[in-house]
Amino acid sequence: MKAFVINARGEAALREIPHPVPADGEALIKVRMAGICRTDQELMKGYMDFKGVPGHEFVGRVVEVNAKDYQGGLIGKRVVGEINCGCGVCSFCHSEMERHCPDRTVLGISSRNGAFAEYLTLPLKNLHAVHDHVIDDEAVFVEPIAAALEILEQVHIEPDKKVLVVGDGKLGMLIARILQIHGCDVFCAGKSEAKLGILKKWGIAILLNDKPFPGKYDIVVEASGSPDGFQIAVEALKPKGTLVLKSTYAGSLTLDATPLVINEIRVQGSRCGPFAPALRFIEQGLIATEDMIDEWYPFDEIEVALQHAAQPDAMKVLVNFKR
Repeated sequence: MKAFVINARGEAALREIPHPVPADGEALIKVRMAGICRTDQELMKGYMDFKGVPGHEFVGRVVEVNAKDYQGGLIGKRVVGEINCGCGVCSFCHSEMERHCPDRTVLGISSRNGAFAEYLTLPLKNLHAVHDHVIDDEAVFVEPIAAALEILEQVHIEPDKKVLVVGDGKLGMLIARILQIHGCDVFCAGKSEAKLGILKKWGIAILLNDKPFPGKYDIVVEASGSPDGFQIAVEALKPKGTLVLKSTYAGSLTLDATPLVINEIRVQGSRCGPFAPALRFIEQGLIATEDMIDEWYPFDEIEVALQHAAQPDAMKVLVNFKR
């Protein structure tokens, strides 16, 4: 099958690799559409020292199941999939914390080939069926919407709180929209007039990163994907505020912890989130995903798609596997 592969030298290109074979309890999925995420671009720069097939935002169709006497009914169905695959036997997995299993694999990020390929495999328990009225262009957003919803799972945010999202990328926009639905007084700081224009259309207050806004916010979500965003986020918080960290990047972060100590700031790391409520958000039309799509590329043009997605003002770029 065709796959976009990062090799041991850090080189990335379309290649022919063997079809994956689902392990016991796994499904073989034919990819229909994949989304390009900033994490995919960071992997190509050396993040996580990943070698293999990147890509973790996808919608596909189940074509095979490796499970004795399987009666689950997913064969032939469109699905999205949670990306963390725990070992199933450790204390984390037995405590429903597979996302933190020390021996986990992560689709397209750590020790498991991802969605920039014609086929992928995932455990059956990771899969969620997509409702017939949800189109692929919407379903491919489930993973980042789930990541945005994770903030509300981790941090008690009263609806009247003043919240700043630092970063106008796709994840930052989704976070701002979900917090708006939650009832918060939401602001989003960024640099792109086009992206900030969409947020303004959604009724979200916008700020430019070069404008000072210190000490005003109860909660700040750092989702800029840039080390500079961390400093902006820290300065924006009120004393005893909460800083939520969403960014991942290949480089290192220089941290001055003094303001965190003096102002008694709570810091919350935040990663993957719940798929079931994310699917409901899409099924109910609460997220205008069509506003966030820049372009669709056929899989054969994934290298061009990645170049497009790397542009500063780019919105979501999708890779279409359907023929």
